This record gives sequence, structure tokens and C-alpha cells, in this order.
Amino acid sequence: MPVTITPLHDRVLVKRIEEKETVRGGIIIPDTAKEKPQEGEVIAVGAGRMEKGERIPLDVKPGDRVLFGKYSGTDIKIEDEEYLILREDEILAKLSGTAKAASGKK
Repeated sequence: MPVTITPLHDRVLVKRIEEKETVRGGIIIPDTAKEKPQEGEVIAVGAGRMEKGERIPLDVKPGDRVLFGKYSGTDIKIEDEEYLILREDEILAKLSGTAKAASGKK
């Protein structure tokens, strides 16, 4: 039975996008030592926040690629898939289709 999640209000459901592993100098970093990616794809969005009796829609939509803070949101697991629920104001930026996240590594 598939689970359907709809975030409430100004919350967003994001699936982290794993970086492709590149090994330099023959050193392999185990998965447990890697940092979680700070880039993800929006899976679902809430209806928006209420302000002065009016609903304000979110700036992101399902399918958008976004950057978020390292300690933002709440990690959840649904049917062996890991997701992140965060508020819209925890999203730092939307990425265009060809942009790559700046990870600080060269």
C-alpha cells in the first residue's frame, strides 16, 4: 500500500540528492563518514502559510531542486526511503536544472 504524504502549511518534503562519489588519490570514504548532502528535490509542498487571514502559496513546487542548511528540517523514513521535512524559510535557494551545488570541494 503506497503512502502519500502531504506536508501541512508552509512545510516541504524533500528527498536528498546524493553526490556522485569521486575518489581522489585512491582514498575511499565510508558512507558512515560522509556528510549528508545539502541539496535535494522537492517531493511535495503544503498549501502555504496563513497571514492576516489569507493563504500565501509557497515559492517552491514539486520537482524543484533546492539547497538547505546543514542542520535544517527533520529526517524521516517512509517505506525504506529517507526524506526531510522542513519549513519553506529553511530553504536557502532554488537551483536551475543545470546548476550544481557548491560543496566547497574542488
